[in-house]
Amino acid sequence: MTPVCPFVKASRPDDGSPRKPGECPIKHGAEHEGGGKAKKESGGESATVSPKCPFGYDSQTFKLGPLSCMICQALLFDCSKCVPCSHVYCKVCISRFKDCPLCGADVEKIEADTDLQSVVDRFIDGHARIKRSPVDMDKEGEAGENKKVIYEDVSLERGAFLVQQAMRAFRAQNVESAKSRLSLCAEDIRGRIETVGNTSELCSQLGAVLGMLGDCCRSVGDAGSAVTYFEESVEFLSKLSAADLEITHTHSVSLNKIGDLKYYDGDLEAARSYYMRSLNVRRDAIKHHPSVSSQTLDVAVSLAKVADADRSIGNEDAALDRFHEAIKLLESLTLKPEEAGLEQRRLSVLEFLKNQLAEKQSD
Repeated sequence: MTPVCPFVKASRPDDGSPRKPGECPIKHGAEHEGGGKAKKESGGESATVSPKCPFGYDSQTFKLGPLSCMICQALLFDCSKCVPCSHVYCKVCISRFKDCPLCGADVEKIEADTDLQSVVDRFIDGHARIKRSPVDMDKEGEAGENKKVIYEDVSLERGAFLVQQAMRAFRAQNVESAKSRLSLCAEDIRGRIETVGNTSELCSQLGAVLGMLGDCCRSVGDAGSAVTYFEESVEFLSKLSAADLEITHTHSVSLNKIGDLKYYDGDLEAARSYYMRSLNVRRDAIKHHPSVSSQTLDVAVSLAKVADADRSIGNEDAALDRFHEAIKLLESLTLKPEEAGLEQRRLSVLEFLKNQLAEKQSD
């Protein structure tokens, strides 16, 4: 069944319009352009109008709307109504309160609001997927005009919308809500990959979303699922060019997160293997961008992680060599004035490395 936004008269036909593959703007929850002035097509036979969400959930502002939870500020998830005041929130959010955050009334009990949740779910299914086929303008109430109007398919903004809602929910510790939105986003991207193949943009986007899903699972102690998501993220990101700094960073971070989970689980050899893979990714990246300070910092962090694993395993000589290499890198790093924000990170990593050497000398 084709999803339809419940607040738009016309349904969305099958997606057959040409569009650039992989433009789902999901990286880091960045804001992107949505809407704009009508664009006249050649010959003046038709006009293209960007649809606007009537509730204000657009890609430019991400403002709160009537379907938002006033606690986590994300779209309602597992809608629950307070009794007796009838204010509605996400179940996880309102369960932390004894009084209604909006009106202050005592919460005697919480009831599921399945009808409103159904509306929210339909809204998500249809949001940013609004498109109308060419229609006679007279049917739209504009008599005397013979132009046809096409409402642009802006489904490429759906990814940014879903990730934004997921990030809000995650920050408010509404993890299930975040996972739900991210899973929908991943499903969208997988569908695009099936259509156009493993493009660089789509693999990058899916790798980032899978990494966020891994973070959600890790935050609730589900290490097994977290590793699965991080490994799948690595699978997609490893297909991309090491020359892209953002892709390289996300790729190496996912490897380190798997290493951390293995480390805490006591599997030191596996942890070292993942840390080493991350280090190799970062070494390759610095070959392409030798003058980028953040890359040097990333390499130093990976050296520290591998060294720590080496020491835990008993490879003390290898650990000391990597600690010294990382210290040398950081001490020789000269930051530009515009990179002042990296100085605190450099000093923090450097302090950790020197403390590790000091501990060895005091033994």
